Amino acid sequence: MRRTTESENKKLHKVKKKMEAKERRRKRPSYFGAMIDPKGFHPSQIKFYLILLPVLVFTILPILFIVSHAFKPIEELYAYPPKFFASRISFDNFRALVNATSQTDIPFGRYLFNSIIVSILVIIISLLLSSLAAFAFTYLNFKGKKFLYAANQLAIMFIAIAVAVPRFMMITYLGIANTYLAHIIPLIAMPVGVFLLKQFMEQIPKELNEAAIIDGATKWQVYWHVTLPMVKPALATVAILAFQIVWNNTETSALYIVDEALKTLPYYFGTLTLATNSIAAQGIQAASSLIIFLPNLILFIILQKQVMNTMAHSGIK
Repeated sequence: MRRTTESENKKLHKVKKKMEAKERRRKRPSYFGAMIDPKGFHPSQIKFYLILLPVLVFTILPILFIVSHAFKPIEELYAYPPKFFASRISFDNFRALVNATSQTDIPFGRYLFNSIIVSILVIIISLLLSSLAAFAFTYLNFKGKKFLYAANQLAIMFIAIAVAVPRFMMITYLGIANTYLAHIIPLIAMPVGVFLLKQFMEQIPKELNEAAIIDGATKWQVYWHVTLPMVKPALATVAILAFQIVWNNTETSALYIVDEALKTLPYYFGTLTLATNSIAAQGIQAASSLIIFLPNLILFIILQKQVMNTMAHSGIK
């Protein structure tokens, strides 16, 4: 029997590697022949690019307009027909914003501090409550489970304005009006977060949890050490959604807060434009819109890969 040479062994090794890579690509989840989150380009993706590129152009235009609008000189803000891009970059709008904030009784930093503190607390509590609820709906059996999950799904259909009156009555009844709790409690319940996390948890093999329980882990330990590390993409998505809700919120400061020192940055920017003459107000509004928008964009860019993974896996059964 002839012994294989070193060159033949290398060829066999390369062939084996190619077959293993082909098998991995075959087993990766896909829609219509295109892999979810592929490592490289695949010809099957061309049809998706042809559809998504025009959509991308129309999606990115508002973002470009917000940035361009903030740096337009004051005369171009009122130009007709309006210009999409500024002919020259000007920082006059930001200077007007700084001058307007320096003339108020409450310093600008106070409003920024309120927004940051409220946003952090809402994100943390929302992640904790949503993940605990999703864990219970996915792995635990208890009376009324189907009814409660159906109620959660039904709650997704309601927009904030539809529950404004009941929310006002509840906040008044609890006695938390004109406090930080009025900013936090109404926003910590996220039905869509529970839905996304539950869909993601259902993809985790139950054998992992069962093995942890056999090793002596409690349900809390299974939740904290086994489940949460495996649903990080979904947690990142819920964090983005929670941040967008609380960071852009102006209703709480307008309806439930009387003390000016407890109000948040978006509401403060809105009052600045109302208290300023109409010509300068346009520039202040353009600059403040960019300042409010940028944290949302930066956070999404940082976590966009996690968001894509969540949306891809949340519908797989």
